[in-house]
Amino acid sequence: MTKQTEQNFWQLHTAACERGEPTYVDPNSGFNVFTEVGLRARGSCCGAGCRHCPYAHEGVPLAARGSRAQQPAWLTDTRPTATKTQTVLFSSGGKDSYLTHRALARAAEHEIVWLTTYDVTTRRLAHQDIHIDDVLAQAHAVGTPLIGVPLHSGPDYVEQLIPALKLVPNIAQLAFGDLHLTHIRQWRETAFASHPATRDVKLAFPLWHVPYAELTQELEASGVTCEVSAVTVEQQGLQLGARVDQKFLLALPEAVDAFGENGEYHTLIRIPAIQEHGKHG
Repeated sequence: MTKQTEQNFWQLHTAACERGEPTYVDPNSGFNVFTEVGLRARGSCCGAGCRHCPYAHEGVPLAARGSRAQQPAWLTDTRPTATKTQTVLFSSGGKDSYLTHRALARAAEHEIVWLTTYDVTTRRLAHQDIHIDDVLAQAHAVGTPLIGVPLHSGPDYVEQLIPALKLVPNIAQLAFGDLHLTHIRQWRETAFASHPATRDVKLAFPLWHVPYAELTQELEASGVTCEVSAVTVEQQGLQLGARVDQKFLLALPEAVDAFGENGEYHTLIRIPAIQEHGKHG
């Protein structure tokens, strides 16, 4: 499916909903597709993984949601405590996200909920190039609730996050694993401030300007395995599957940022067992 076609079906869906119509014709397949209006009239999730499901795919078996969901949905049976405040951590499955989780857990100000975005077609995370199931395995290992957000190319990014954020009670803040790239942080601040549903939500950056030496020490102390999941530049020492530890970092060429902040490489965290510090934050 081309980006233009995907944009077209979202436009068709929006127009059909504005007219109160239960279906529209998909421009790619020619099939009739239920709109959110039509699906709400049914009263509950049918479990088919519908493109515009307004029920967070609650009728889809939990084990199948990562592969079938078209809209934001819980991917774990663990849920946040309704009476407690929550930090929603945008998790990419890599070292920065995991170290952010550990920092939030130590602070113990709020419970932690993970939110992970991934491509709706490939079920893989951008940049990290890992499958949503890899993040799901991490969430199970630390006992943390996980919401998956399958991204479509047509609608606005923040707009696609809103249904996910509505699933979380008492959000205190949204947290990100940014280290020092000012333009990325500014983009996040602008994007969320521009949407009426998120403009008043606090954004947190627990690792901002934390020295790499401290982050490396924390990563090794965590007991997890960190490996290279994607490489975007050809440099000595950057190989898929390489273990990221102090030895790896010291051997990197000077032109490569030690934590890959310029996009030189990305990582996947493998967690061996349940880590008590991560359970509900």
